[in-house]
Amino acid sequence: MTTESWIIYLALVIVATATPGPAVLFIITTSTLHSRKKAVYAALGNIVGLFCLGITAITGLGTLLNTSVILFNIIKYGGAAYLIFLGIKLLFRKNTTFSTVKDHLNSTALSPQKLFIQALTIAIGNPKAIVFLTALFPQFINIEKPLTLQFSILISVLMFFSFLFLMSYALLAHKIRGWLNQPTKIEYFNRISGSIFIGFGCLLAVSSNK
Repeated sequence: MTTESWIIYLALVIVATATPGPAVLFIITTSTLHSRKKAVYAALGNIVGLFCLGITAITGLGTLLNTSVILFNIIKYGGAAYLIFLGIKLLFRKNTTFSTVKDHLNSTALSPQKLFIQALTIAIGNPKAIVFLTALFPQFINIEKPLTLQFSILISVLMFFSFLFLMSYALLAHKIRGWLNQPTKIEYFNRISGSIFIGFGCLLAVSSNK
C-alpha cells in the first residue's frame, strides 16, 4: 500500500471509530453504570465482533477476487460511493444521545463475561458494519499481493483504534455523557465526520492502492 493510501485509511479508521455510535454509547453506559474496569470487557467484545465481521467481509472479497477482477473493481468503486453516501447520511443524521441507550441497561452488577457477550452481540448484530467493511477494504487491497497479510494488517489497525477510542470514551464517560446529550454539539460533530467521509470517498474513487 502506498503512503497516500495508508494516510487515507488511517484517517477513515480514526473518523469511523471515533464517531459516536452503538458501541460508543454502550461503553459509555457500561463505564457509568458499572465501572471503567468492566468497560474493558465491553471494548474487547466490540473488537472481537469487528474481527468476525472483517472475516465475513474479506471472505466474500476473496471469492470475488478469484472470480473476476472486473467485479472486484465494481465493488471498489461502489464502496467509494457508499462512503460518500455515509457522509451524506451523517450530515442529516438525527441526534442519538446517551439516554437512548441507558434505558436498555439496568444498574445491577453484570459479570465481565455478560458485558463481553453484550458488546459482541451489538457489534455482530450491526449489518451496516458488514457493509462498511466490505466497502472499505477493497479501497486498500492490492489484488496482486497476498490477501491474508493485507487483511491482517488492515483489520488489526481497525481493531486497535476501535479499542483505543472506546476506552478513551470510557475513561471520560461522565464528561462525554454530558457532551453527547447536547444536540447542537453532536450535530456539529456529525457534520464534520460526514464531510470527511464524503471527501475521502471522492478521493478513493480516483486513487490507486498499488
